[in-house]
This record gives sequence, structure tokens and C-alpha cells, in this order.
Amino acid sequence: MGSGMSDDEPARNISGGESGGGAASAFAANDESDAPLVERVVDRLGDRYWQKTYGGQDAFECLVRTVLSQNTSDKASQPAHDALMARYGPASREDFELERASDERRDPRAGEGDLAVALADAHRPDLAETISSAGLYNRKSETIIRLAERVRDEYGSADGFDAFVTDEDPDTVRDSLLDMKGVGPKTADCVLLFAGGRDGVFPVDTHVHRIARRMGFAPPDADHEAVREAIESELPDEKCGFGHTATIQFGRDFCKSRTPACLDDPEACPMADLCAQVGVYPDTGEVVDPDDAAD
Repeated sequence: MGSGMSDDEPARNISGGESGGGAASAFAANDESDAPLVERVVDRLGDRYWQKTYGGQDAFECLVRTVLSQNTSDKASQPAHDALMARYGPASREDFELERASDERRDPRAGEGDLAVALADAHRPDLAETISSAGLYNRKSETIIRLAERVRDEYGSADGFDAFVTDEDPDTVRDSLLDMKGVGPKTADCVLLFAGGRDGVFPVDTHVHRIARRMGFAPPDADHEAVREAIESELPDEKCGFGHTATIQFGRDFCKSRTPACLDDPEACPMADLCAQVGVYPDTGEVVDPDDAAD
């Protein structure tokens, strides 16, 4: 199975192209007929989307980015992230235009220093204004400052936190992240995957939660953690990172919450023959949560 994209791959998707992050890395498909359902699904997604491995993002910036993305879209959270980095991030970062780094609104305490230290000292109303495009900006600004204070106090700096996430035992890192107020399982797993580059980590967002139960590789009543455990126990470690991003993209392209592609045309979904369609009723046009369908 190649590492390129198929002819019908979307021009932009979260698991492919330069903007998707990570590094191209092909994995071998499991051709056994009794392969776990989730592996068969991910293998097929590997024919449609870019196969990638992840890791290398700055851990604290990844944590901040994930907080900004909570309960909002990428379209809304990305400008907030960019504005935050322009105002509080190290001025030497190559990711931002020079005019942003010299913006008169830039926090003078950021300088060439550390993002966690700068945000720990941030004036909350100023930070809230900076990230306002992400929504829930008052709550998110409080969370970011609280996390920055903890990272500064426990790890000394964003660099110290990055070393902890990258080098320590993954279970230890996950437990430490979950001990931070405002960090849930998905956020912790995103930091482990996108910053730590850890194999075997499959973050569960709303798309993954819905698709895993709808397709039948997790119980209909499984919560987010139960879905994660079901997937990670069946899927080879090296396929988890790609599986996460590709499943999200599949949810956006085909397996939508209210209007899955199979509702009108079973052939429209590339996973039709693998899917249990739990909670999807093409005959009536009804779509319900898989847990409700199990009642």
C-alpha cells in the first residue's frame, strides 16, 4: 500500500498534504479475513487518505491549541492560535510573519522567551481578547493561564514540559495530563500523539465516538474512554495516529452525524460493506445515536 494519495482524495484534509502535519509513512494492510473490523476500516482509509506518522509538535503549544479547539471548529480556532502565538510566543519562531512578531499589541513579556512562562504571566482579559475567535474565550483564557502556571511551576518551562511528554512513560504522561484541570482524555491523547509521537494512541473526538459505535467496532453504549480502549486493543500501534486523523476526515466527508452518505445511497459510502449502520435507518430516513438504537 503506497504512501501517496488516491486520485479521489480531497485536495485538503486533516491527514494529508503539507498542512496536515506529520510525515508520510506507509503501513502494511492486514489481508487476513478475520482481521479486526477497526483494522479493516483503517486499512481501507489508508487507500483513500495520506498515511502518516505524527509527533514533533511542541507539547505545550499542542496543549494550548487543543484547548482552543474545544467546542469549536478549526476555522475558528486557528486564527485564535495564530493570534496567541503572535502575541505571546517567542519572537524567533519561523512560523509567523515578521510583522506579526513586531505587532504593537505583542506582549512585552514574551520576548525571546518561553511560551508557558509568558502565558502564566498573561493578563487574562488581554488573552481572552486575543483568542476571542475561538469562542468561550473567557473560560479558555482561564484554562490556558492555569495550565501555563502549572507547566512553569512543575516543569520549569515549555521546553521542560516537552521533554517530559516526549521521554517519559506514556501512561505516566497521560496520568499527569489528566491531573491538570481542564485537560480531558482527548486533549491528553492529542498531546501524546502530535507532540510525543507515541504509537498506540488513538484520540477519540465526537467523530470517532460516533463512527466507532455506528460501524460496530465499539459497543453502542460505549463512552469516549470505552471507545478508545476498544480501538487501541484491536488496532496495531503504528496505525493508530493515522487512524485517528483519517477517521475524523471520513466523518466529515461521509459519515456525518445527521446525514451519513449511506442514508440516500448505500453505494455512496466506501465503508458500506463493513458498517453495521447502528442507528441509521435508510428505509425511514431516521438517524439516531447508536446508544438510543440499542434500547
